[in-house]
Amino acid sequence: MRDKPSLHATPLLLVVLSLTAWHAIRLRTAVAWYDVLQEFAPSPGPIYTAMSGASWLVIGSILLWSIWQNKAWTAQMLFWAAAGYTVWYWTDRLVFQAPRANWSFMLLLNIVLLVYILVLTIPWISSNEIIKRGV
Repeated sequence: MRDKPSLHATPLLLVVLSLTAWHAIRLRTAVAWYDVLQEFAPSPGPIYTAMSGASWLVIGSILLWSIWQNKAWTAQMLFWAAAGYTVWYWTDRLVFQAPRANWSFMLLLNIVLLVYILVLTIPWISSNEIIKRGV
């Protein structure tokens, strides 16, 4: 049986869990309110909302499981998922959403979270590389 995640992984679990729950809600809303969203929601519509919610729900679930199981590949997946989420978020925000006044706050929050994830995952990736090489 694997050890539980280390103490530094707990905040990561909370971040991943929060985003996974958010996308589960997005998916559920898009399915439950499909007709209303189809009629009143602006482009791209409920199908895009459901598909993006489902995609991030699956990725987040895999990440939660891998963090909890302390898998060796978790840090790399977390790094790439954070990069992918950032690209998706800003593309979605700039292309599909109406301009919002709080973009500077979201940019700062995004940068802080990315730096936080980098600080926690780089040593984890490095230690796993050392283990793989047998050093």
